[in-house]
Amino acid sequence: MSKKIPVTSIKSGHLTEAAPGIYQYTNQVVNLFFVCANAEKKSWVLIDAGMPESAEQIIEQAEKLFGKGVRPEAIYLTHGHFDHVGGLETLIKAWDVPVYAHPEEFPYLTGQLNYPEPDAKAGRGLVVKLSPLLFPHEGIDITGALQHLNKDHEVPHLPGWFWIHTPGHTPGHISFFHHASKTMIAGDALITVKQESLYNVLMQKKELDSPPDYLTQDKELAMQSVNIIKDMKPKLLLTGHGMPMKDFEFDDQLTNMVSDHDRSS
Repeated sequence: MSKKIPVTSIKSGHLTEAAPGIYQYTNQVVNLFFVCANAEKKSWVLIDAGMPESAEQIIEQAEKLFGKGVRPEAIYLTHGHFDHVGGLETLIKAWDVPVYAHPEEFPYLTGQLNYPEPDAKAGRGLVVKLSPLLFPHEGIDITGALQHLNKDHEVPHLPGWFWIHTPGHTPGHISFFHHASKTMIAGDALITVKQESLYNVLMQKKELDSPPDYLTQDKELAMQSVNIIKDMKPKLLLTGHGMPMKDFEFDDQLTNMVSDHDRSS
């Protein structure tokens, strides 16, 4: 994917250790994660692959963390939207590693389907109105690298981690949960910045939110996934957009979000 998207944030380029062995890298307006399998950083995986034309920056950050020429064991995708696979094809060529995704996401990752176009009428705000012009919806074809997730929900390259199907934003969206620490990498199933607001995106103002309507395929299913995350009782929430949040920051917001939806249903 080669179309550079002209949106960014004040956090772009920041690499932070969100939790021991979990490094969040903000690439323009999206987050991706370098997750270590052991304390010595001898093996690691990449979760998501950033914005278009971001592969060089991702490799640079990986080499800062793990050393020159060190590649991940695998790449795992929460889903296949442009801002989560933008550097993927180049990374596959550079690293020659497998890519894991949910089978319901495969049609968008094998050239069979494009995602629906962003809906400029789904909400207010400049980002919403400009979304069809700014954001590509085409799928990609990584057939040769694509692999199925474990049916037992374990993540073999990351002991103690499990994947959870959290559909709605896309059909095959998944999140990742570490039971011992109760850390949730939620992708876009739940985010910590209001994506509809250009100011909030630019400034990365921290606020819990459901996935943006203008890019969400099934809003009711997306709210069911929010409820799944709530029931897991995470203590640390890491998301595809926005800053890390701890449970004391988001618990009330998450409860209110689910309650407000239930009342309006």
